Amino acid sequence: MADIATIILVGQEKLHIKRCLERLKPLEPRQIFVVESQPSDGTHEIAVEMGAITAFNKWPGLQSKQFNWALDNLTIGAKWILRLDADEYLTPESIEWLKENLGKIDEDVGALEFTLERKFMGGVIRHGTNGIQMIRMFRNGRGRYAETLMDERIVFDGEKLSVPVVFYDDNLNSLEWWKEKHRGYAKREAQQAIEGTFQDPRKVKYYKLPPYFRAFAYFCLRYFVKLGFLDGLAGFRWHFWQGLWYRWLVDREIGRISR
Repeated sequence: MADIATIILVGQEKLHIKRCLERLKPLEPRQIFVVESQPSDGTHEIAVEMGAITAFNKWPGLQSKQFNWALDNLTIGAKWILRLDADEYLTPESIEWLKENLGKIDEDVGALEFTLERKFMGGVIRHGTNGIQMIRMFRNGRGRYAETLMDERIVFDGEKLSVPVVFYDDNLNSLEWWKEKHRGYAKREAQQAIEGTFQDPRKVKYYKLPPYFRAFAYFCLRYFVKLGFLDGLAGFRWHFWQGLWYRWLVDREIGRISR
């Protein structure tokens, strides 16, 4: 059994939760927590059936706040905490690496950085935005999320170690569902852009560029310069919707709020 507690935050995730938990099984984490924030659409029943520990907390408005609530209120008995979303999963090779190497990591290391890969509308995205490094595991008691509007980041004690662990974001919902979700994201990112509270220096530079032009330039960078077109139709869809449409939407929200 891996000395890991996995925390999965869910709203209504009947479509994804079974896949997430099934692919987590080979890791054999000591604890699996599913933290719900909405009335169950069947997610709760599946999670219980598959042996997860469930908890409920009304949605506090930010994912970072919900995760910190979980840290403060769950009885976590493992040395490491792994954060996953219901539409995410680790690759089999990554699970094997964690099982073989987690116990060998130096005590000075407080957090592990994984590699995010993505699938979108049935296709694998290999170019343009692949290979993003994200902290998704940290030692119990040595990390929590900074409560920001967007791009939540784990603040931790100790050193960071980049490891050969890959996890996939593979959402199975419709494009209309995805667009509605990103309309909400756009409002929050626009507010953060106006306030100038981004932690990522790349976003600070991005929002110094002219509105709308920067969205088009960002799409061209991803799709042409970083070879997003090599991923075919899936690549075009991903870079158009997330790299151009969403960025244009944020600029529109900035203009609306600033009036």
